[in-house]
Amino acid sequence: MHWDRHSSSLDGNVPVFVFPTELNFYADDLNSHKQILTLYNPYGFILNYKVLSTAPQKYIVGDSHGLIQPGCCVDIVVRHRDATSAGHGQRDKFRISVSEQGKRKAIGRKDVPSILLASSTDAGEEKRDNFSSIRPDSVATTSTDASSRSRDSSPSSLIVVMAVACISALLLPTQGDKGTNLPEYLHLTMNQKLIAAYVLGLVTMVLLRV
Repeated sequence: MHWDRHSSSLDGNVPVFVFPTELNFYADDLNSHKQILTLYNPYGFILNYKVLSTAPQKYIVGDSHGLIQPGCCVDIVVRHRDATSAGHGQRDKFRISVSEQGKRKAIGRKDVPSILLASSTDAGEEKRDNFSSIRPDSVATTSTDASSRSRDSSPSSLIVVMAVACISALLLPTQGDKGTNLPEYLHLTMNQKLIAAYVLGLVTMVLLRV
């Protein structure tokens, strides 16, 4: 399906949980020509979803629309039709809109950008900003520069804490599980575990880029 990138945004405030948040296709890697978008439904009602694209002629989407049961997820397979050199650097977008089952009005949407690159080595260069050096007023010591680079390259302590918290949440028992001595308030719902898994996926992607 096709949507106009200049059309007005949908009037919906419900967050849409989808992972990954962007798609990178590499011309020299045939495995990357097939990507999977995982769409989560942490809500207590059935979601109807629809996948749109700014360039539908360039992609094949396995299930461009369907239903997601409460507390469940669905994998959406996206294939690039023509990953040739002529399209390197071109950016497209997928829009995932959701609505309640039986209702036409969208209650939420999420845009997922995609890009075709020549190879995976181009990914870092594509995302690198074009910064120029600034002459300092005073010369810093080598040790200060080294420690600054070390701090910049290390992951944020908040990100690490979030990752540990999400992993801990996933290891806790689910409500209704028997044979555990943990108190009832430490038994999480399936919706809470889905959200923890989604956040962990985002945190992992951030850590891999540090």
